[in-house]
Amino acid sequence: MAPARMVALLRGVNVGRKRVAMVDLRRLVSTLGYTDVTTLLNSGNVVFSVSRGTPDHIGARLQEAVRKTLCVDCRVLVFDVPEFTRIVKGNTLRTEAETDPSRLLVAFWRSEEARQRVLPLAKLPWGRETLVVGRHAAYLWCADGILSGTLADAVTKAFGDDATTRNWATVQKIGGTGLFSTETGKPGTGLGQMSS
Repeated sequence: MAPARMVALLRGVNVGRKRVAMVDLRRLVSTLGYTDVTTLLNSGNVVFSVSRGTPDHIGARLQEAVRKTLCVDCRVLVFDVPEFTRIVKGNTLRTEAETDPSRLLVAFWRSEEARQRVLPLAKLPWGRETLVVGRHAAYLWCADGILSGTLADAVTKAFGDDATTRNWATVQKIGGTGLFSTETGKPGTGLGQMSS
């Protein structure tokens, strides 16, 4: 069986006191036996290959290793290429994001329980802001900026530690750098070039 490509997202690193050097993170992921390890930006985004293991198992293993080796306690969420692809395709706010992709947040989770906690917020009026809750992620359009509105803060509080967010520009970079193919999980065209 060919190695599968995975995306790991660390929650809240390099914000405040949770500092993780990406070179140390790459080295740690490699020491766990994973290969073709690449990090993107400085916010804890890792793409790598695995020969076995489910995303949940790998996420728990990475989370424990980060805690023990790097002395940083943070949630680690792992998605395989098909899951990550569904999250990207599920974004119905692409038009809004064309003006400023940094104002569109994608909230990632692994459990249905986390999704249920944010569903009630989708029924509330948010003025110029928009919340769409999908099956695999939530999409937040913060028209006046992430810090200027109330939506991002409300969603973050609802999720607690069970979700992590990335802005749409970062999501596009993760999927659009040619690190993996949307069809095979091998290095290829990347998600950022998919049509909606």
